[in-house]
Amino acid sequence: MQIAVLGAGMVGRAIALDLAKDFAVTSFDLNPVNLQELRKKNPAVKTVIANLGDYNQYPEWLEGFGLVILAVPGFMGFRALESVILCGKDVVDISFFPEDVLQLDKLAREKNVTVIADCGVAPGMSNLILGHHHAAMTVNAFECYVGGLPKERKPPFQYKAPFSPVDVIQEYIRPARLVENGNVVTKPALSEREMLFFDKAGELEAFNTDGLRSLIYTMKDIPEMKEKTLRYPGHIDLIIALQQAGFFDTTPIRFNQTEISPLDFTSKLLFKEWKLDPGEIEFTVMKVIVKGEKKTITWDLYDEYDPLSKTSSMARTTGYTCTAAAHLITEGLFTKKGVFPPELIGPDKKCFDYIINYLKKRKVNWERTDT
Repeated sequence: MQIAVLGAGMVGRAIALDLAKDFAVTSFDLNPVNLQELRKKNPAVKTVIANLGDYNQYPEWLEGFGLVILAVPGFMGFRALESVILCGKDVVDISFFPEDVLQLDKLAREKNVTVIADCGVAPGMSNLILGHHHAAMTVNAFECYVGGLPKERKPPFQYKAPFSPVDVIQEYIRPARLVENGNVVTKPALSEREMLFFDKAGELEAFNTDGLRSLIYTMKDIPEMKEKTLRYPGHIDLIIALQQAGFFDTTPIRFNQTEISPLDFTSKLLFKEWKLDPGEIEFTVMKVIVKGEKKTITWDLYDEYDPLSKTSSMARTTGYTCTAAAHLITEGLFTKKGVFPPELIGPDKKCFDYIINYLKKRKVNWERTDT
């Protein structure tokens, strides 16, 4: 099968390389450097320089492909996914966009395509795990804590972004939706700090982010749900200071006869500050807690940069979840038509076990504990 991967950033490249072991893969991206890095690792992957924001070109670009992987920045994710569906292509998407993906379900059914959406690590694996247990027990509460961090803590931010700083900042400014007492409530991002200790990562601070997404609509019977992002202690205060000073504002300001968006300017500066250096060790830490009437099930993940393949942990944990879902489609394990966030796939034990085992083969190991 021919597979198109739209987006050749750090995660998009990991996806393309993994899928190229079994399929003919073509990667599309506007940045020639990203495509060049991909070709260096596997010359068999075809590359196309393309402005993926030119949605009118999708029918021409995607002709002949049996499956599409969408790994574009969040600000263009919804339009890109809609364009892929209009082309009549099955698609697995990891774009973190603010719009409700379920709005595209009717279109996907009309086009007779399968869309597995939000299929990364979080959202993604957290949804899959909840959906799996929700089908077998009454769930009273769901909690997800997740973060990607550099092993070396370099002040002042003690942080490196495994993807675009623009998308990271969106996590910091987008209001967070939680479920409390059966009601959807909205709270500021970065709010309600908690301190948690992890065996391999040490003490981290957790704060509200808008990570529940589709769960708000698909898991309405669960009275308590929250998702929080993890960072080294002190990171929140620095981000709040930048936010209060206006560095994340989107309204342009005039400076030396030039109109400048503070958010664009900040993203440009932080790109260098937050960029992972080649070979830099980083890790992904995650805890998913599903609380029932009689037991609590906890899934833990700790994953580090792979020096052999030179693949970041965030690219591994996000990308390989996506490629596992791609195999569900190509192998005929999941054939339903419409839009399906992972919690709607989790109840299928065969699909759930396939993804867990697929990740395990790539040394992305989830550990389950029942109490």
